[in-house]
Amino acid sequence: MNLTELEKLAASGEKIAMLTCYDATFAKLMELAGVDMLLVGDSLGMVLQGAENTLNVSMHHMTYHTKSVAAGAPNTVIMADMPLGSYEHDDEAAYKNALWLIRSGADLVKFEGGGSKVKTARYLVERGIPVSAHLGFTPQSVNQLGGYKIQGKTDESAAKIMADAIAMSEAGVSFIVLEMVPAALAKKITESIKTPTIGIGAGVDCSGQVLVMQDLLGIYSGVSGKSPREFKTPRFVKNFLSETNSIQYAVSSYVHAVKNKSFPAPEHSY
Repeated sequence: MNLTELEKLAASGEKIAMLTCYDATFAKLMELAGVDMLLVGDSLGMVLQGAENTLNVSMHHMTYHTKSVAAGAPNTVIMADMPLGSYEHDDEAAYKNALWLIRSGADLVKFEGGGSKVKTARYLVERGIPVSAHLGFTPQSVNQLGGYKIQGKTDESAAKIMADAIAMSEAGVSFIVLEMVPAALAKKITESIKTPTIGIGAGVDCSGQVLVMQDLLGIYSGVSGKSPREFKTPRFVKNFLSETNSIQYAVSSYVHAVKNKSFPAPEHSY
Protein backbone atom coordinates (compact mmCIF):
# COMPACT_ATOMS: atom_id res chain seq x y z
CA MET A 1 0.00 0.00 0.00
CA ASN A 2 1.23 3.46 -0.90
CA LEU A 3 -0.42 6.87 -0.78
CA THR A 4 -1.71 6.70 -4.37
CA GLU A 5 -3.24 3.26 -3.83
CA LEU A 6 -4.81 4.43 -0.58
CA GLU A 7 -6.43 7.38 -2.33
CA LYS A 8 -7.77 4.97 -5.00
CA LEU A 9 -9.15 2.78 -2.20
CA ALA A 10 -11.07 5.74 -0.84
CA ALA A 11 -12.30 6.70 -4.31
CA SER A 12 -13.69 3.18 -4.75
CA GLY A 13 -15.85 3.62 -1.67
CA GLU A 14 -13.99 1.25 0.65
CA LYS A 15 -13.60 2.68 4.15
CA ILE A 16 -10.08 3.46 5.39
CA ALA A 17 -9.08 2.04 8.78
CA MET A 18 -6.49 4.16 10.56
CA LEU A 19 -4.95 3.98 14.04
CA THR A 20 -2.40 5.97 15.95
CA CYS A 21 0.91 4.21 16.51
CA TYR A 22 4.13 5.19 18.24
CA ASP A 23 6.55 2.23 18.11
CA ALA A 24 7.80 -0.57 15.88
CA THR A 25 6.18 -3.46 17.77
CA PHE A 26 2.64 -2.15 17.46
CA ALA A 27 3.33 -0.91 13.94
CA LYS A 28 4.20 -4.45 12.85
CA LEU A 29 1.13 -5.86 14.59
CA MET A 30 -1.15 -3.29 12.95
CA GLU A 31 0.32 -3.86 9.50
CA LEU A 32 -0.32 -7.60 9.83
CA ALA A 33 -3.87 -6.88 11.03
CA GLY A 34 -4.64 -4.91 7.88
CA VAL A 35 -4.70 -1.33 9.18
CA ASP A 36 -4.58 0.89 6.10
CA MET A 37 -2.78 3.89 7.56
CA LEU A 38 -0.87 4.65 10.76
CA LEU A 39 -0.88 8.04 12.42
CA VAL A 40 2.15 9.00 14.47
CA GLY A 41 0.13 11.45 16.51
CA ASP A 42 1.18 14.21 18.83
CA SER A 43 -1.36 12.47 21.07
CA LEU A 44 1.79 10.77 22.34
CA GLY A 45 2.06 13.75 24.67
CA MET A 46 -0.96 12.41 26.51
CA VAL A 47 -0.87 8.63 26.10
CA LEU A 48 2.92 8.16 26.34
CA GLN A 49 4.15 11.19 28.28
CA GLY A 50 1.19 11.54 30.66
CA ALA A 51 0.56 15.22 29.90
CA GLU A 52 -2.83 16.93 29.93
CA ASN A 53 -2.57 17.90 26.25
CA THR A 54 -0.36 17.78 23.16
CA LEU A 55 1.19 21.23 23.55
CA ASN A 56 4.67 20.23 24.72
CA VAL A 57 5.37 17.65 22.02
CA SER A 58 8.46 18.58 19.99
CA MET A 59 9.78 17.83 16.52
CA HIS A 60 12.40 15.59 18.12
CA HIS A 61 9.66 13.54 19.75
CA MET A 62 7.80 13.26 16.46
CA THR A 63 10.79 12.26 14.34
CA TYR A 64 11.90 9.67 16.91
CA HIS A 65 8.51 7.97 16.96
CA THR A 66 8.04 8.29 13.21
CA LYS A 67 11.30 6.43 12.64
CA SER A 68 10.20 3.71 15.06
CA VAL A 69 6.82 3.23 13.36
CA ALA A 70 8.36 3.24 9.89
CA ALA A 71 10.76 0.50 10.96
CA GLY A 72 7.87 -1.73 12.05
CA ALA A 73 5.48 -1.07 9.17
CA PRO A 74 7.44 -0.57 5.94
CA ASN A 75 4.42 -1.46 3.78
CA THR A 76 1.82 0.78 5.41
CA VAL A 77 1.09 4.45 4.74
CA ILE A 78 2.34 6.58 7.65
CA MET A 79 0.97 10.00 8.53
CA ALA A 80 2.91 12.11 11.06
CA ASP A 81 1.66 15.08 13.04
CA MET A 82 3.45 18.40 12.89
CA PRO A 83 3.62 19.56 16.51
CA LEU A 84 2.69 22.96 17.85
CA GLY A 85 5.18 25.63 16.74
CA SER A 86 6.53 23.70 13.77
CA TYR A 87 4.38 25.17 10.98
CA GLU A 88 2.21 28.12 12.04
CA HIS A 89 4.39 31.18 11.54
CA ASP A 90 6.71 30.54 8.61
CA ASP A 91 6.02 28.48 5.49
CA GLU A 92 9.71 27.81 4.88
CA ALA A 93 10.12 26.54 8.44
CA ALA A 94 7.00 24.42 7.93
CA TYR A 95 8.57 22.95 4.80
CA LYS A 96 11.84 22.12 6.57
CA ASN A 97 10.03 20.47 9.48
CA ALA A 98 7.71 18.55 7.17
CA LEU A 99 10.70 17.34 5.15
CA TRP A 100 12.33 16.19 8.42
CA LEU A 101 9.28 14.02 9.13
CA ILE A 102 9.21 12.66 5.56
CA ARG A 103 12.90 11.74 5.82
CA SER A 104 12.13 10.04 9.13
CA GLY A 105 9.71 7.69 7.38
CA ALA A 106 6.38 9.52 7.05
CA ASP A 107 4.48 9.40 3.76
CA LEU A 108 2.55 12.57 4.58
CA VAL A 109 2.28 15.14 7.35
CA LYS A 110 -0.75 16.49 9.19
CA PHE A 111 -1.31 19.87 10.77
CA GLU A 112 -4.27 21.56 12.38
CA GLY A 113 -6.53 24.40 11.35
CA GLY A 114 -7.93 26.13 8.28
CA GLY A 115 -7.93 29.81 7.39
CA SER A 116 -4.34 30.98 6.96
CA LYS A 117 -3.13 27.36 7.15
CA VAL A 118 -4.56 26.79 3.66
CA LYS A 119 -1.68 28.84 2.28
CA THR A 120 0.78 26.66 4.21
CA ALA A 121 -0.84 23.50 2.89
CA ARG A 122 -0.59 24.76 -0.69
CA TYR A 123 3.04 25.78 -0.13
CA LEU A 124 3.96 22.27 1.03
CA VAL A 125 1.96 20.45 -1.64
CA GLU A 126 3.55 22.53 -4.39
CA ARG A 127 6.95 21.44 -3.08
CA GLY A 128 6.12 17.74 -3.10
CA ILE A 129 5.10 17.26 0.54
CA PRO A 130 1.80 15.34 0.86
CA VAL A 131 -0.41 16.94 3.50
CA SER A 132 -3.44 16.07 5.60
CA ALA A 133 -5.52 18.87 7.09
CA HIS A 134 -7.12 18.54 10.54
CA LEU A 135 -10.38 20.43 11.10
CA GLY A 136 -13.13 20.60 13.70
CA PHE A 137 -11.75 20.14 17.18
CA THR A 138 -8.03 20.86 16.96
CA PRO A 139 -6.18 19.64 20.08
CA GLN A 140 -3.33 22.14 19.74
CA SER A 141 -5.93 24.90 20.18
CA VAL A 142 -7.53 23.32 23.24
CA ASN A 143 -6.98 26.40 25.39
CA GLN A 144 -8.52 28.78 22.86
CA LEU A 145 -11.45 26.41 22.33
CA GLY A 146 -12.16 26.23 26.05
CA GLY A 147 -11.50 22.53 26.44
CA TYR A 148 -12.39 19.34 24.61
CA LYS A 149 -15.67 20.42 23.02
CA ILE A 150 -17.56 19.45 19.89
CA GLN A 151 -17.18 21.94 17.03
CA GLY A 152 -19.56 22.90 14.23
CA LYS A 153 -22.74 22.94 16.31
CA THR A 154 -23.77 26.45 15.26
CA ASP A 155 -24.52 27.50 11.69
CA GLU A 156 -21.57 29.91 11.75
CA SER A 157 -19.12 27.33 13.06
CA ALA A 158 -20.35 24.67 10.64
CA ALA A 159 -20.03 27.06 7.70
CA LYS A 160 -16.44 27.87 8.66
CA ILE A 161 -15.45 24.20 8.89
CA MET A 162 -17.10 23.53 5.52
CA ALA A 163 -15.32 26.50 3.93
CA ASP A 164 -11.98 25.39 5.36
CA ALA A 165 -12.52 21.83 4.10
CA ILE A 166 -13.30 23.07 0.58
CA ALA A 167 -10.28 25.40 0.61
CA MET A 168 -7.97 22.65 1.86
CA SER A 169 -9.26 20.26 -0.79
CA GLU A 170 -8.65 22.86 -3.49
CA ALA A 171 -5.13 23.38 -2.09
CA GLY A 172 -4.40 19.75 -2.90
CA VAL A 173 -4.28 18.04 0.49
CA SER A 174 -4.46 14.25 0.41
CA PHE A 175 -6.79 13.78 3.41
CA ILE A 176 -8.85 15.84 5.83
CA VAL A 177 -9.26 14.64 9.41
CA LEU A 178 -12.56 15.75 10.96
CA GLU A 179 -12.57 15.57 14.75
CA MET A 180 -15.58 15.94 17.03
CA VAL A 181 -18.00 17.49 14.57
CA PRO A 182 -21.68 16.56 14.10
CA ALA A 183 -22.13 13.50 11.90
CA ALA A 184 -24.47 15.38 9.57
CA LEU A 185 -21.84 18.06 8.95
CA ALA A 186 -19.11 15.47 8.34
CA LYS A 187 -21.36 13.69 5.86
CA LYS A 188 -22.05 16.95 4.00
CA ILE A 189 -18.34 17.80 3.86
CA THR A 190 -17.42 14.32 2.63
CA GLU A 191 -20.01 14.55 -0.15
CA SER A 192 -18.92 18.08 -1.12
CA ILE A 193 -15.19 17.56 -1.71
CA LYS A 194 -12.98 15.15 -3.64
CA THR A 195 -10.50 14.77 -0.79
CA PRO A 196 -11.11 11.71 1.44
CA THR A 197 -12.12 12.47 5.02
CA ILE A 198 -11.03 10.60 8.14
CA GLY A 199 -13.38 10.90 11.08
CA ILE A 200 -12.89 10.70 14.81
CA GLY A 201 -16.15 11.43 16.56
CA ALA A 202 -17.59 12.55 13.21
CA GLY A 203 -19.96 9.76 12.25
CA VAL A 204 -19.88 6.78 9.92
CA ASP A 205 -20.14 8.67 6.62
CA CYS A 206 -16.52 9.85 6.49
CA SER A 207 -14.22 8.10 4.03
CA GLY A 208 -12.45 6.41 6.95
CA GLN A 209 -11.99 6.36 10.71
CA VAL A 210 -9.14 6.86 13.18
CA LEU A 211 -8.82 6.05 16.87
CA VAL A 212 -6.02 6.45 19.36
CA MET A 213 -4.54 3.00 19.94
CA GLN A 214 -4.78 3.23 23.72
CA ASP A 215 -8.47 4.17 23.42
CA LEU A 216 -9.17 1.20 21.17
CA LEU A 217 -7.59 -1.05 23.81
CA GLY A 218 -9.36 0.67 26.70
CA ILE A 219 -6.13 1.29 28.60
CA TYR A 220 -5.98 5.10 28.65
CA SER A 221 -7.33 6.52 31.89
CA GLY A 222 -6.31 10.16 31.74
CA VAL A 223 -3.41 12.25 32.95
CA SER A 224 -0.75 10.25 34.76
CA GLY A 225 -1.00 12.31 37.94
CA LYS A 226 -4.78 11.99 38.34
CA SER A 227 -6.98 9.14 39.50
CA PRO A 228 -8.58 7.08 36.71
CA ARG A 229 -11.92 7.79 38.40
CA GLU A 230 -11.60 11.41 37.26
CA PHE A 231 -11.33 10.40 33.59
CA LYS A 232 -14.40 10.27 31.37
CA THR A 233 -14.03 8.24 28.17
CA PRO A 234 -14.96 10.29 25.09
CA ARG A 235 -18.19 9.36 23.39
CA PHE A 236 -16.49 8.36 20.14
CA VAL A 237 -14.29 5.71 21.80
CA LYS A 238 -15.01 1.98 21.71
CA ASN A 239 -13.02 -0.61 23.65
CA PHE A 240 -12.40 -3.41 21.14
CA LEU A 241 -10.13 -5.34 23.51
CA SER A 242 -12.97 -6.07 25.94
CA GLU A 243 -14.80 -7.95 23.17
CA THR A 244 -11.84 -10.01 21.97
CA ASN A 245 -9.40 -10.43 24.90
CA SER A 246 -6.53 -10.23 22.41
CA ILE A 247 -4.69 -7.16 21.15
CA GLN A 248 -4.26 -8.70 17.69
CA TYR A 249 -7.94 -9.56 17.43
CA ALA A 250 -8.95 -6.18 18.85
CA VAL A 251 -7.08 -4.40 16.03
CA SER A 252 -8.46 -6.81 13.42
CA SER A 253 -11.96 -6.35 14.83
CA TYR A 254 -11.60 -2.59 14.55
CA VAL A 255 -10.50 -2.85 10.90
CA HIS A 256 -13.44 -5.13 10.14
CA ALA A 257 -15.91 -2.83 11.92
CA VAL A 258 -14.69 0.21 9.99
CA LYS A 259 -14.84 -1.63 6.68
CA ASN A 260 -18.39 -2.93 7.21
CA LYS A 261 -19.55 0.43 8.63
CA SER A 262 -20.62 -0.97 12.00
CA PHE A 263 -18.18 1.45 13.66
CA PRO A 264 -18.77 4.16 14.54
CA ALA A 265 -22.33 3.35 15.60
CA PRO A 266 -24.78 6.17 16.40
CA GLU A 267 -23.79 6.06 20.07
CA HIS A 268 -20.20 6.95 19.06
CA SER A 269 -21.26 9.99 17.04
CA TYR A 270 -22.49 13.52 17.74
